Amino acid sequence: MSGPRRGLFGTAAAALTLTVGATFLLAPNATAEPVDTGKGGKSQQSGGSDETGIHAAVRIEYSGSVAPNGGTGNVTSADVNWEPPPCWYAPYLGAKDFKKKMSADIEEAAGTATGTAGSAIGQTKQHYEDEFGWEDHPGYKDYNVDKDGEGMFWAGVENPNEPDILKRGSCSELPFWVDNGEAPPPQFEQAIDPEMLAALAYQHMELPDTEVTLAPDGTTKVNLPTWSWLDKADFHEVQATAAINAPGFALQATTTAKPVSLKLKPGTDDAETYPASGECTINADGSIGEPYAKGKADQTPPCGIKYLRSSGNGTFDLQATITWDIAWTGTGGTGGDLPDGTFGTTQAVTVQEIQAVNR
Repeated sequence: MSGPRRGLFGTAAAALTLTVGATFLLAPNATAEPVDTGKGGKSQQSGGSDETGIHAAVRIEYSGSVAPNGGTGNVTSADVNWEPPPCWYAPYLGAKDFKKKMSADIEEAAGTATGTAGSAIGQTKQHYEDEFGWEDHPGYKDYNVDKDGEGMFWAGVENPNEPDILKRGSCSELPFWVDNGEAPPPQFEQAIDPEMLAALAYQHMELPDTEVTLAPDGTTKVNLPTWSWLDKADFHEVQATAAINAPGFALQATTTAKPVSLKLKPGTDDAETYPASGECTINADGSIGEPYAKGKADQTPPCGIKYLRSSGNGTFDLQATITWDIAWTGTGGTGGDLPDGTFGTTQAVTVQEIQAVNR
């Protein structure tokens, strides 16, 4: 696509957005609403509705272990450069509903726009009514109403959990038509696909609050090894699924997190960890560490801590962070790896001096 033509196309979208005061698309800025509760949980991010009663078809539903109300989950990516998609293109409206919505917004915008904005809006009107197109952006006669039911117009959708407003609004191309069963045009690289859904499931995933078992529990002594462990029953894989469904279009992806290691940080520099790295790996049976038992007091724990000074009148904040190996599978046999995730909890540990009496 040539630079000037693409610029005009983008100008048309920008002009209509600025003139109306808010983009004509309902799908962006959608809020997440809870649709189910109970085990795992389920929520959705869906298009809203406007005063004309038209409902956007865009909808991403989240199920499994996900944060409530469409919120961001508690997983931190080990890769600081990785991030979920800030926006995407997805099915929006059928031809007749799109004509009703779009023509009303164009008419409203045209009533106040002048100069370049007015010209751009005129170009947009021609694009959807008179087949005025750009390279790689064919025009549509009468909003494609003769193909109603055979496909949908796709539109940009903002990720409501993306804090950067510029990134969130970067899917700013005008809506485009996709026939049922067909892939979006290749120039729309941000069109929703299973890998994007997997990344969104990752973003919404909620990992369990896992508190390590300590022996002694809660209170330990200076220079006395404290054993730490996690039972297999409390330390299991977690799944989150993201799915999008629209007439003639359906995709889904499931992201799975498997625990692989536990990292201990004593909360003070005056301590030693076992092993020295503080990272306890997972055992063959799926547990981490080894439970303390009578007779092991003189042994070195495979996973644990030894505090070298008292916590005084307070406590030390023992941080236990679990690393999760994360992968995904999706529609059409797709799948792959995602960056490892981490999630940590903090426990208060009281450390006392060992009192001795000399006679």
